[in-house]
Formats: sequence, C-alpha cells, structure tokens
Amino acid sequence: MKPTRREFLATASCAAAAFAAPIRAFAQMNSPFKLSVITNEISEDFDHACSVAAKDFGMQWVELRTMWGKNIVDLNAEDISRVQAILAKYNLRVTDIASPLFKVDWPGAPRSKYSSQHDNFAANTESKKQDDVLNTCIELAKQFKTDKIRCFDFLRLGDVAPYRAAIDEKLRSACETARKQGIMLVIENEQSCNTATAPEAARTLAAVPPLMLNWDPANAAYTGEVDAFPTGWALLPKDRIHHCHCKNTVRNAAGKMAWSPVDIGFIDWVAQFRALKQIGYHNAVSLETHWAGGGTPEASSRVSWAGMKKALEASGTL
Repeated sequence: MKPTRREFLATASCAAAAFAAPIRAFAQMNSPFKLSVITNEISEDFDHACSVAAKDFGMQWVELRTMWGKNIVDLNAEDISRVQAILAKYNLRVTDIASPLFKVDWPGAPRSKYSSQHDNFAANTESKKQDDVLNTCIELAKQFKTDKIRCFDFLRLGDVAPYRAAIDEKLRSACETARKQGIMLVIENEQSCNTATAPEAARTLAAVPPLMLNWDPANAAYTGEVDAFPTGWALLPKDRIHHCHCKNTVRNAAGKMAWSPVDIGFIDWVAQFRALKQIGYHNAVSLETHWAGGGTPEASSRVSWAGMKKALEASGTL
C-alpha cells in the first residue's frame, strides 16, 4: 500500500499538532489492553520518555529495551535503581523485558546476511554469551515485576532447515529455565530472524510448546507478508499470544518496504484491535514507532500514538 501525497501531508500536519498539543487522554482506564510504549522509541532519556508516556499519552505501562544508550541487559545496579525510581515517579509498570535474547547468529551456521545490518540496540551479539543474557533477563524481570521476556530465534538463514531442530531445542531449554523462575519467553516475529511471518510463527509455536508469541503484524508485512492481518492472523494459536507490538509499514515510491505511522499502511489496526478484543486479549499492546518521518523520535512517536489512539477508539477498545 503506497500512501498518497495527501496522506503524507496530513501526517506532517498531524506531527506538528501532536508535538504542540500533547495527547492527555488517560487511555489505560478505558482499554481492555495494557497500552504501552517502548520507551527509547520516544527518547533515550528515560525520565523524559516516561514523562511523555505517562503525562502526555496517559499510559500506565512501558516496555524496557534501552535507556541512556545502554541495552537493558547491560544496566548496572545503579542504573537499575535509577530506572525503578523513575518508574515509581510516574506510576508506571513494566510490560516485559524487551531483550535481545537470541538475536544473534546460530553457532556453526553460515553467517546471516543480517549480522551487520540489523539494529541490535546496543546489545551483546556474541552467540556464546546468550545463556548469560537469559539469566540476566530473568533477574531483570524479577526486579521490574514482570513475568515476560521478549526473545528471538537467531538471525535469519538462507536455509534454516539443517539447524531448525537444534534451534527449537535451544528455545525449549530456555523456556524451561525461565519457567522454573516463573517467567515466560515471548518470541517476536522479526524480519531479520528465522521466525518472521505468521506461518513461521505458527510453526515455531507448534514445535516449542512452552513458547509464547509477541505478535508484530507490521514485521510480518515488512517481510513481504502484506496480508499478515487477517490471513496470517488466522493461522496463529490465539491462546499463545501474550504481547503485541503496534506499528505499520508501506511500500515506498521505490517499491521497497518502509515504516509508516500506525494509521497508514498494510495493517488495519482498527480490525486488528477488534480481533484482539474478540479473543479476550488483555495483555500489552505496545507502540514501537520505528517510523522516523516526524523529524525526531519523540515527534514521530507522538504522531504514531495519535494514529494508534484513533484506531483504538474506532475499534471500541478505548
């Protein structure tokens, strides 16, 4: 779906308005979902990002990925205390630890073409240290009072078949390690990883029963599955969806996929929100802006939150 000139002009106008007049609807009070934002999509200044999320977006939840230029798994004790104090200051709770777990090359496989291309958000990319990353994430989940850790299933291979069984076993083992601590792993379908589309997510979930899903329809669309909703959605085991990322994607003038504001793109978020409500979903729907057309991360996130809020209202979920 290619946005029209009118749509992009409207978006630019919305960006200016959103930046000048913050949205102050206290969204969480009226939604069946835990409305959230990944804080560094607004700013690496964690205090400021939380202020925007709580005061301007009216949210009571945030998702933690990076702050002050550090990946969540690299925070020291002082950093963690600082994060906890800021969360308390704005009365915010944590949806999940948005970790980089297993977003690395599979040991022994050919190097993925995404090894030097994907944004690892300042994460440790050494395959041999992933068990340490998992243990760190479990402790972080406890400290931030969440029972969910986001993960991946290794950087995408041209032919994953020779390694798929071993990857599945690694995921099963990690799920069991987390389960013993009262924590679940939620795998995000991610275009740079081996589980990117809805059919791939359905396969991985079937192969790894303890694993839950962080459903990201825009990631699937970005991969080329432009019918991720509703066609891909229909393939997913709904009781395994425990987290959802909200963003959108379009095909640009060059014919390539590009990120876009939430209310413009292949994903019909009004229909997707209705579908989530219909299955009794009560977990997080987290804004992951990605689109940079607002000029700054904060301005872009304000525009995307405005579009997300509009879709929530239209769907009867706000």
